[in-house]
Amino acid sequence: MPAVDRAGFGAGIRLFNQAEFFEAHEVLEDVWRAAPALEKKFLQGVIQIAVALHHHSTGNRIGACSLLKRATKNLRDYPADYGGIRLDLLLASVTQWQHALENGEPLPSLPRVAMAEVR
Repeated sequence: MPAVDRAGFGAGIRLFNQAEFFEAHEVLEDVWRAAPALEKKFLQGVIQIAVALHHHSTGNRIGACSLLKRATKNLRDYPADYGGIRLDLLLASVTQWQHALENGEPLPSLPRVAMAEVR
């Protein structure tokens, strides 16, 4: 993602990992607005996860479920390491959350974004 605002993306990911989901979504949306068309779907998926978790924090389980599904659909075709993050780990965590929310089961730990190793 060379043409994406890396500083803004990093700031949004830090907020996400601090469970500041509304703020993360705001910062990442600014990155999304300025991003080239090829990166928008990826960024949209990450933003949707943040918004879903914000919805959950406000008691909106239906909204959370819906956005987690849409995020998964937007992100599932990207490589495991994409955009500098471990997308595979994030999606695995999102899948666990989605399953727990849909089935009324105890929720796992909040999803976190792990950074991909630089090669």
